[in-house]
Amino acid sequence: MTNRTTVVEFQLLGFHSLPGWHSLLFVVLLLVYLLTIMGNVVIISVVQLEPRLHSPMYAFLQNLSFLEICYTSTIMPKMLVGGKAISFAACMVQLYCFVFLGATECFLLTVMAYDRYLAVCDPLHYVVAMSDVLCAQLAVGSWVTGVFTGLLPCLLISRLHFCGSNQLKHFFCDIPPLLQLSCSDTSATELVIFILSLLVLVGCLILTLVSYLFIILTILKIPSSSGKKKTFSTCGSHLAVVAIYYGTMISMYIQPASGLSSELNKIVSVFYTIITPLLNPVIYGLRNKDFRESLKKVISRQCSLHKA
Repeated sequence: MTNRTTVVEFQLLGFHSLPGWHSLLFVVLLLVYLLTIMGNVVIISVVQLEPRLHSPMYAFLQNLSFLEICYTSTIMPKMLVGGKAISFAACMVQLYCFVFLGATECFLLTVMAYDRYLAVCDPLHYVVAMSDVLCAQLAVGSWVTGVFTGLLPCLLISRLHFCGSNQLKHFFCDIPPLLQLSCSDTSATELVIFILSLLVLVGCLILTLVSYLFIILTILKIPSSSGKKKTFSTCGSHLAVVAIYYGTMISMYIQPASGLSSELNKIVSVFYTIITPLLNPVIYGLRNKDFRESLKKVISRQCSLHKA
């Protein structure tokens, strides 16, 4: 078998259509990246240092925060340094990491919704139902399933024939622009990716929405109006993040090679690669009263240690 890949590197065009905005984009993206890293590091650190947060919900949140750090770091540094050239091998590695981490996030969000379902709908049996062992199994299972989910699309795309233009109309190696650039017949690859996307994205979305539906039905039975308002506010925030993440991902990957223009592809991609990782620590952590109190305690303890 011969290697039919004639393109040895790709040129990431990024936001080339906005030449006068590069400096501003750099500052904004750098700020967003630093806030994303800092926010998720704070989540991981506070959960680790505060014993009262050693529960399944916060264990899943730690996993999600670590994932978001890896997820955004797969794409953002290359954007920030302004490097347009990326080798074929590096492009495939970036593609694999992106798909693997994106799929893992879907599984983790589903697991977190199930955890909240047990906590709200069956609080008396929650400790038994969501044991430490089951919590660990669900977290590890999400990561392992994500690892294997990323293999198939990357393998299929790496075997395509790329010739002629090597200009990738995107800011990272993503499935739709790579399929558009290929000289091969991509119909079989598109079909496999469509089925895989349908199973992962739509399947996880349905399970997540079903969990929140049961949560909402349980909330409606709460006699206290203030209790309803507080819980609805939390669920509403979670569902907003879920809607942004799944909505943009589904629009991109259910029909990966058609539908959206290259410029619209980039705009849509910004939501699930940049905005969602920034929002998650805010929505799942900083808006949580218990977490904010724990954060204050950790800061207070650290200040006392430094003074001593």
